[in-house]
Amino acid sequence: MIYDVLIIGAGPAGITAAIYAKRANLKVAMFEKDTPGGQLSKYNEIENYTGAKKVAGYELATMMIDHAYELDIEVIYDEVLEVKLEGNLKKLITPNQTYEAKTVIIASGNVPRRLGVENEDKLAMNGISWCAICDGPLYKERKVVVIGGGNSAVEEASYLATLATHVTLVQNLDFLTADKKAQDILLKHQNVDIYYGSTVNKFLMNDQGLTGVEIKTKEGLKTIDADGVFEYVGLIPVTDFVKDLGITDKWGYIKANEKMETDVPGIYAAGDVIVKQIRQVVTAAADGAIAAQNALKYIETWE
Repeated sequence: MIYDVLIIGAGPAGITAAIYAKRANLKVAMFEKDTPGGQLSKYNEIENYTGAKKVAGYELATMMIDHAYELDIEVIYDEVLEVKLEGNLKKLITPNQTYEAKTVIIASGNVPRRLGVENEDKLAMNGISWCAICDGPLYKERKVVVIGGGNSAVEEASYLATLATHVTLVQNLDFLTADKKAQDILLKHQNVDIYYGSTVNKFLMNDQGLTGVEIKTKEGLKTIDADGVFEYVGLIPVTDFVKDLGITDKWGYIKANEKMETDVPGIYAAGDVIVKQIRQVVTAAADGAIAAQNALKYIETWE
């Protein structure tokens, strides 16, 4: 069977693309190797998605995937390992099967970047987390450290401050880069300390797990006692499966034009995985709609 559209990723961009494709009567399916909703499902609150007012990230993600299910959109819970071209036909290879399609929309998003310091790998998901809404409740009445100074770090630190006895934010710059409103909310908490111009030297541990964080400050090394750490130091695009197609930049993000077209005819990209100015839920959804509409136009001429 040849699909009209195969979509890689079931976040806001992928789900929106699937909805538009389905409503155009196209044969469509979405691939998802993890949890539908992508990074959206890991955010505590979303306040800037038009019409939703204030909503938990996982709730908005659930509404989106439920919309897809209601339209009987096929979701394939499998990982795409490679995308190959065979003339105009696109082949998506997973560990279990090979799928064929006229067009492909890549909406695979990104994953959290790691620091690459001592003991990080040993403590990953066992003391060090990348999702406050997932693991924050584990640290109620305990001490946590948040690494980063952007929106994700500051917003999640504010959330953690409502649970933990103390939150320490470690930022490598001399200022926070988060939105002013997010900063104001964080600074209202009395149980938050911020170390500016500081970096993580290593994570400290014993036989039971994480015990603290050693940081480099302008004054020298300092040890911060901690029961948990949350890292927000950037993201890495999930694009290894298209690395041989020549459609990514040097950082791995996919280059797409205003029609979401890549340099390969019939392959589109949308959402956080593309080179773009703003990575937000609303822009991801818009990208998905645009990609689907242009995939439809391509399919009309496909041979």
